[in-house]
Amino acid sequence: MKTITHAMLVAAPLLLLTATLAAAATPAPGPMPPPENQKLAHDIFKEMVEINSVHDVGTRAVVDVLLRYLKAGGFTDAEMQVLPEKQYPHQVNLVVRLAGKGRGRPILWNGHLDVVDAKPEDWSLPPFQFVEKEGYFYGRGTADMKDEDAAVAASLIRLKKEGFVPDRDIIVAFTADEEASGEQDGMWYLVREHKPLVDAQLAINPDIGSGEIDNGKRLDFGIETSQKIYVSFTLETTNRGGHSSEPRPDNAINQLANGLVRLAHYEFPFKTSATTRLYFARTALMKHGQTRADMQAVAAPKIDLAAARRLARDPAFNAILHSTCVATLISGGHQENALPQRATATIQCRIMPDETEQGTKAAIEAAVADPAIRVNVLGSVVSGGESPPDSTLMASVQQVVQSMWPGVTVIPKMSAYATDSTFTRQVGIPSYGIGGGWNDIRDIRWHGRDERHEIGDFYASVEFTYRLMKQLSRVN
Repeated sequence: MKTITHAMLVAAPLLLLTATLAAAATPAPGPMPPPENQKLAHDIFKEMVEINSVHDVGTRAVVDVLLRYLKAGGFTDAEMQVLPEKQYPHQVNLVVRLAGKGRGRPILWNGHLDVVDAKPEDWSLPPFQFVEKEGYFYGRGTADMKDEDAAVAASLIRLKKEGFVPDRDIIVAFTADEEASGEQDGMWYLVREHKPLVDAQLAINPDIGSGEIDNGKRLDFGIETSQKIYVSFTLETTNRGGHSSEPRPDNAINQLANGLVRLAHYEFPFKTSATTRLYFARTALMKHGQTRADMQAVAAPKIDLAAARRLARDPAFNAILHSTCVATLISGGHQENALPQRATATIQCRIMPDETEQGTKAAIEAAVADPAIRVNVLGSVVSGGESPPDSTLMASVQQVVQSMWPGVTVIPKMSAYATDSTFTRQVGIPSYGIGGGWNDIRDIRWHGRDERHEIGDFYASVEFTYRLMKQLSRVN
């Protein structure tokens, strides 16, 4: 298929995209920003993707790019704060403020600038080169989440150039190290050390909460209102070891393996929340037969366990119906001709928002049923709880979604994985995952090989971000 370039898109975006997307069985992207703003978003996006901003490198170079575009767009030094963390000088955060009329508390947009690593030998294209090919932008960060960062930056600059003055301040925090597995996190640093700069009535995090596409059909548009808590444990056995020619029943590897098998068969209790009950109630209206009946059953105040168990056969539903723990790493032994003296496994748990680290640890210990297997938590745990599925916010988002994609339903969702919303919620800022992009549920490439974003969808997400910023900045 012929490659679609940015120049072609600016010249005739809807005509080219309709032909390309029809061939790919992808729905038309929706309204586009003006050509000038498309070019701006494209250029910001390209420069950011071509900067390697993994943890070991840092985000300073990405912030420099944003500063250049923001200054060219009319923002002054006084409106932008560059905030590196002393302990991590290459992990730089940027906070930008578009001043409003002071009619309400600010609204915060936040997005991380770092990416997970990508090995060139694992990709069919250079991961840190912005490639436009067959209707897609390829490169690390094109889906998580430099696409949304570019959309936010381009929308903010568009508002500034238009002379738009919101009712309340719009704050944007571009942050470091969301992907660093708890070693450091830019948003967590900002809310602890510079909260006045980012304090807001509510936060919008585009890292999650986009629409879903299946077989070329738009399903729904999700708003993430809660997420499971990320917590990892180590399971460890030790032994006196010995010579491999004289095996004994008390083998450290075998003992750990038996405990892991028992844990694999353990099922955490099914439960629902305000978010997931509303999610199942609304999703049920788009289903039929037993699935519809089961969703309606788990949407009731008292969960129907039989219905929950049937729904849990689908991994996506299973992930939001209860806590889950899974073995992700294992090591053991020290030499091939010696009995193992130690065996260790890492268990990655995603627990429900109202559950605790200690309660999960106790459940794991009970499941492995062996006091000789020591269970320890890895790192610290920050819990943010649930942001209420606010009806006013839902209606505002629905209004913007309808203006872009008529007939699409907005649904609150609980995420099975963690984002920076955990940290803003932890300090009392209601936070919602709302991104303008649409994801093909059968082709998710976040953190994976040949990460990409469909070109037309990227530009539509820029327009959505602009419209949502204006909508939520109004105070009725």
